[in-house]
Formats: sequence, structure tokens, C-alpha cells
Amino acid sequence: MTNDARAKRTQTLAAAAKAKSHVKTQAAEKAIRTLVKRGESITFQAVQREADVSHAFLYNHPDLRGRIERLRAQARPVPAPTPPADEQSTLVLALTGQITRLKKQHREEVQALRDALEQAHGENLDLRRELARRGGDVPVPRARTIGPC
Repeated sequence: MTNDARAKRTQTLAAAAKAKSHVKTQAAEKAIRTLVKRGESITFQAVQREADVSHAFLYNHPDLRGRIERLRAQARPVPAPTPPADEQSTLVLALTGQITRLKKQHREEVQALRDALEQAHGENLDLRRELARRGGDVPVPRARTIGPC
């Protein structure tokens, strides 16, 4: 093979690569325009899918990469401003205090119900025993311990 033939092949391959790159660039630009018209978010993955090009092509092409990054940044919603730390901590303290009070109230109510239930079981047992002593044939059940809820 002569140097002339090798140079011609190299030029042909370089021209084909350049043409392929140009076609892919045009496809990516068209894809970006299409996505913008549809109102879809502009991401590298969306452009890649729409244009049928690789991620590497988009990332390695400085103009396309910059354009996609700018459009992606524009489409991101601005986060809602967070309340100042003192307002947030005041709210947290107020809610924590309310939860603590409710928990205490709940524990007291549960304990009162357990005490009342225990007293009712005792009265029921006394009545059954009195009924049995007077000649009734009611079996006296064994006392049960009430466990925690």
C-alpha cells in the first residue's frame, strides 16, 4: 500500500466521521427544539432518546452540552423559601410540648380505665360468690390479671 492511498483513505474516513458528527449534531438540536415545543424537561437522557445519539456524544460536544445544561437549569422549579430557623424551632417546640401533654393525658386515662376495670372485676367476683353462697349454681371463674395494652 502506498502512502498516497493511505492518505486518501484517512481523508475519506475523516470526512465520513465529520459528516456523521454533523448529522448527529443536527439531530440533537432538532430534538432539543422538539422537547421545548412539547414542554418536556430538557435532560441529557431526554435529548439522547429523542435524537438517538449517545450520552457521550452529548457530553463531549461543548455547544450541545452547554445548551442542555442551561435549559435544564431554567426548567428546575425554584424551591420554596424555608422559614427562618427561629420560627421553625418555635413551631417544633410548641408541637413537642403539645405531644407531651397529650401522651401524659392518654397514660392517665388508660390507668383510670384499668383501675375501674379492676374494681368492676372485683365487684363481679363478690357478687358471684354471694350468689353461690345463697344457693345459686353459678360457677365462680378464676380471677385474671389485666395486662398492659
